[in-house]
Amino acid sequence: MVSCNRGAVVSNVRCIGAGYVGGPTSAVMALKCPKVQFTVVDIDSKRIDAWNSDNLPVYEAGLDDIVRARRGVNLIFSTDIDNAILDADIIMIAINTPSMEKDDRLGAAADLRGIKQCIQRIAQVARHYKIIVERSTVPCRTGDIISNILRENCHPGVNFDVLSNPEFLSEGSAIRDLLYPDRVIIGGLDGTEGAQNVLRSIYSRWVPEERIVTMGLWSSELAKLASNAMLAQRVSSINSISAVCEAVGADITEVARGCGLDARIGSQFLQASVGFGGTCFHKDILSLIWLSESLGLRDVAEYWDQVLKMNESQMCRFVRRIMNEVEGSLEGTRIAVLGFAFKSGTGDARNTPATQICNQLLRQGANLFIYDPKVPDEQIRDNLAGELDSRESQLHICHNAYDAIAGSQIIAILTAWKEFQAIDWVKAHSQMIQPAYVFDGHRLLDGLSLERLGFHYASVGTPSKGGSKYPNHILE
Repeated sequence: MVSCNRGAVVSNVRCIGAGYVGGPTSAVMALKCPKVQFTVVDIDSKRIDAWNSDNLPVYEAGLDDIVRARRGVNLIFSTDIDNAILDADIIMIAINTPSMEKDDRLGAAADLRGIKQCIQRIAQVARHYKIIVERSTVPCRTGDIISNILRENCHPGVNFDVLSNPEFLSEGSAIRDLLYPDRVIIGGLDGTEGAQNVLRSIYSRWVPEERIVTMGLWSSELAKLASNAMLAQRVSSINSISAVCEAVGADITEVARGCGLDARIGSQFLQASVGFGGTCFHKDILSLIWLSESLGLRDVAEYWDQVLKMNESQMCRFVRRIMNEVEGSLEGTRIAVLGFAFKSGTGDARNTPATQICNQLLRQGANLFIYDPKVPDEQIRDNLAGELDSRESQLHICHNAYDAIAGSQIIAILTAWKEFQAIDWVKAHSQMIQPAYVFDGHRLLDGLSLERLGFHYASVGTPSKGGSKYPNHILE
């Protein structure tokens, strides 16, 4: 039990939103705070049913074990939102905030309609003081919007404190990030110090005190956007250098190692690939660009817009690389696509580079045989639905790597799943149409060994065997 600054005792924490943030966050908190009741609520009954089943809607290593251990003990998944609000001492908001359609400005604003509806419901239902915690990624000064909605819609005498507690989870390692965070940020306005201390006391059950940082509400909100933007910038930066490596004959692994040994730079996020994906980087940079434009900071907006353009360019270059190396039309060519998730360790295919790359290959007439160990078939089809209107016969979804490889001439590795390293490449080569090509979008494999087996191997950031034959605009 945790004492609250207004005399209450925290025994009930409610999380509204049962997605990639709310479910895992609540599960780890329930594990570490066994005397506090955690309830995850959502309007999507199918998602809640999945959380109450053996087939969780989110894949993260270690999550299944934690949910099984705490579910029904002090971790509940429910659609009874109103009762959850009534009973709560703390309410964490973990609702998706996707990018809205772009207007005439650079970037795109975050869609806060779900959060606004949620806050209105809290204000209308709540009968006693509560701490409201922004766990969703939100634009700077969203706390003002939340406070205004609460004040305008609440029952007389009911008070709230609004805090920002941004998540810094990396999909594929979310449970580790929750158990061993490098920092926990708790933001609040003047006068909310007591509420900040209550939330701090929950995290302090397992997080070292020096890693729990309190700051202003606006700074906390902006820290999330800025962190993701800077991480994405590093990916785009090393990918831009990979293009130079391919042109001049340098090796991006060696270049990255030379840069990463500089303590001021460091080695993390200097791994060249087909580009970054997922919901966070792209959405948060769009939000930061939109914010900069709104403030009249056009040069700042254009700077961050270039990070996104570099990311899109990297995906297009990968397809051009395939076309250049094969030296022929891809019409009717069978391509084994290994990996569709935006990164290994997760089944999330939202905004995955594989979507854009596969769409471009479909437009070139290629027949795609796609295998990913975690992404559901329907997610792959949904991602490619736009191209499949007229190209349904070109898409085939496989359920192991060998089914995708057999009969193909080209292998394109688009997610760095370790199981692809364990493929029997002698067997794979014997089952492929010759000459057989491997295009490694994550530098996952030993290219020299594959070439000894007879493969034509090419990876991001290594020299091309032929000059560029296709202008940039051909794939646009």
